[in-house]
Amino acid sequence: MLEEATKCSRIFMHSGKQYVCLMRLHEKRSEEEIRKALNFFTGDIYQVPPIRASVSRRVRIRTIYRVELLEIDGKDVLFTIDCSAGTYIRKYCYDIGLYLGCGAHMQELRRTRVGSLTEDEAVTLPEIYKAYIEWKENKEEKYIREIVKPIEYSLKIIPKVYVLDSAVDAICHGASVAVSGISMLENNINKGDMVAILSLKGELIALGKALMTSNEIFEKNSGLAIKTDRVIMKPNTYPPLWKKKH
Repeated sequence: MLEEATKCSRIFMHSGKQYVCLMRLHEKRSEEEIRKALNFFTGDIYQVPPIRASVSRRVRIRTIYRVELLEIDGKDVLFTIDCSAGTYIRKYCYDIGLYLGCGAHMQELRRTRVGSLTEDEAVTLPEIYKAYIEWKENKEEKYIREIVKPIEYSLKIIPKVYVLDSAVDAICHGASVAVSGISMLENNINKGDMVAILSLKGELIALGKALMTSNEIFEKNSGLAIKTDRVIMKPNTYPPLWKKKH
């Protein structure tokens, strides 16, 4: 995340993750026992963060969406796991070890997805450097544009509303979004959701918190629909029509 895009980092911090994990059991167990343990620790689980953690050590509920056993080699168990944000995989392995009665620890871990971004989209530092040189020295923007995505690229997994041009500058100054200022919206918005507020051209204006559901916004003619939280677009990008007196 670069410059103003850092304000969107929470989208990825609070979104689901996928990992490939190598777990080492302290004693061998059968494939049937291991599969049973992985199935048991799927769905909503209780977790206490490990001692070496940056958060308070209290019981939390985390969701394991999917676990796929890939390979067993002696005491080593390789699997992929899709989970909610804030899940500690090393604690997950530790708890499986307790369940199996043999003990276990996380040997290796690789994150392969965060939100909508996958490992397949990753680029290396040399690739970034080469694209940068092409841009700065040869005035060729093609490669840097392939690597540095527009800020809107980060919005795939959150609901969106599109506001009228006349409402844009007011939102840039921190105003909340009124129902009357909304032109279009997606139908998957729930109260409390993080919502992307966009112009009719698809430009990200701000992030906000939904005060109404999609159906309520459709049905009502007035009221505040979204509380603006993080403003991305600079003020005066659009004409300040909201200041005009009628």
